[in-house]
Amino acid sequence: AQFGGESAVQQAPSTMVLPTGTDTQRAFERVIRDAQDSICAQIAAADGGATFHEDAWVREGGGGGISRVLQNGNIFEKAGVNVSVVYGDMPQEALAAATGRGVDRAGKALAPGERVPFFAAGISSVMHPRNPHCPTMHFNYRYFETQNGVWWFGGGTDITPCYVDAADMKHFHGTYKDVCDKYGDHLFPELKKWADDYFLIAHRGETRGMGGIFFDDKNDWHPARHTEFAKDCLAAVVPAYVPILQKNRHKEVTEEQKRWQQLRRGRYVEFNLVYDRGTTFGLKTNGRTESILMSLPETARWEYCHEPAAGTPEAEAMDCYRNPRDWA
Repeated sequence: AQFGGESAVQQAPSTMVLPTGTDTQRAFERVIRDAQDSICAQIAAADGGATFHEDAWVREGGGGGISRVLQNGNIFEKAGVNVSVVYGDMPQEALAAATGRGVDRAGKALAPGERVPFFAAGISSVMHPRNPHCPTMHFNYRYFETQNGVWWFGGGTDITPCYVDAADMKHFHGTYKDVCDKYGDHLFPELKKWADDYFLIAHRGETRGMGGIFFDDKNDWHPARHTEFAKDCLAAVVPAYVPILQKNRHKEVTEEQKRWQQLRRGRYVEFNLVYDRGTTFGLKTNGRTESILMSLPETARWEYCHEPAAGTPEAEAMDCYRNPRDWA
């Protein structure tokens, strides 16, 4: 089967890095593949009603990936965890989409229309629970190289509740603060603000959710330290998120709460299709469409000029989206 330049395979190879690949490429691939195995196993166990379906694929231009999606579970409507290791050359507009710094990451001056040799490895996940009291969660960690030795890391983990539960937010943010604090007291406030700025839906004047951590264009440490930081952040995904699911999964749900969840999912779709760098990069490099759009919820809703009534839990959540708070 063909998927926009990708071909399905029975099983992913033990490594998708070329024999000429660097130590950093191999180390980062190992981190993200181990994390995919571990997180999928723990999320499936927590859900208890569905398992992850796996699609492995190879890319015509070089590299491949492993897409795993759980659907129709006890907790989750849909949860996906994708890994990709791809290389080749890309158009300049794809590089501009992949990094906030744009085409200066090419490592040299580019002629009009000149393509950019690249290597990119990453893990990306979005999990959409059924119950509106259980937040959606997203994480992504990635490593890029372009020609002439230019490299950088990016990623983060963030949470998108429909309703405000201060204890849940303190737990989630506090878990990632503990990870960041091992690398310096300055790091969590910096990456938390970066997340609030990055996940802004500018045309709405509100954030997608209630934040987390985010970073991009990072190459100020040794590559091994960046890789270790990504590994630590990935190890924190389940302890940061699953206790919140277990606390809220059995809460009763009203029709109005489900409607609000659908409206907030509409905002999730808007951000991902208009602003998200990973989505744009994947589509501009002829990536596997089903894997790229795995992040979207199964259902969403849009209403004309909807505004929650003052004093309601929905209005409190909207205030958090419009005025990001410090939780940890």
